[in-house]
Amino acid sequence: MSSAKQKILIVDDEPDIRELIEYNLKKEGYQVFSASNGQEGITEAKRARPDLIILDVMMPKMDGIEACRIMRTMNEFKSTFMVFLTARSEEYSEIAGFNVGADDYIAKPIKPRALISRINAILRRNNQTEDIIENKLEISDLVIDRETYLVYQQGQKVVLAKKEFELLYLLASRPGKVYTRDVILKNIWEDSVVVTNRTIDVHIRKLREKLGDTYVSTVKGVGYKFDA
Repeated sequence: MSSAKQKILIVDDEPDIRELIEYNLKKEGYQVFSASNGQEGITEAKRARPDLIILDVMMPKMDGIEACRIMRTMNEFKSTFMVFLTARSEEYSEIAGFNVGADDYIAKPIKPRALISRINAILRRNNQTEDIIENKLEISDLVIDRETYLVYQQGQKVVLAKKEFELLYLLASRPGKVYTRDVILKNIWEDSVVVTNRTIDVHIRKLREKLGDTYVSTVKGVGYKFDA
């Protein structure tokens, strides 16, 4: 099984939830590690170097949001998948999670089949048709070359403005990951003080006009993601 060498860390203060998730992930062939709060989670993550970390939001000593924020500042976890467990009523937690670098969230109560399906899908993102070599990204029918700032769609050159290109490259570099408007602003317009959410929306609209509506989708109330 391809998942046999992939490692997952579960960080949750409820033993029953940890055991439920661990049991189902081990059945799927994953190596599983666990911790009971954010502080322990960071320590265990440094030791185990997991491919994916599942974080509960509300935990003692250090919650999942803060743990994720801290780990995203560490080089070894910048590309590690981070997934939050959230109650359906905690929409604010989902937005806060995406703002600190979460890749996805899983709603409680946990349904084992849905959990495994979501985890498998998240980890498959690294194995999709994208290929980032020397700043060139190939995914679906697009070739995005960061060195030349050129984009090709089905072999045809598409002319993008500089910020349009940078926005597309950011989204396409992690297919399926939701980027909040705050994260987009920080990555694309960091040095500007006059940019608003409306600016992002206009650039998204221009990307859709030039490339079609199939690549970038809106996550209502949160931000945007690239659909491979």
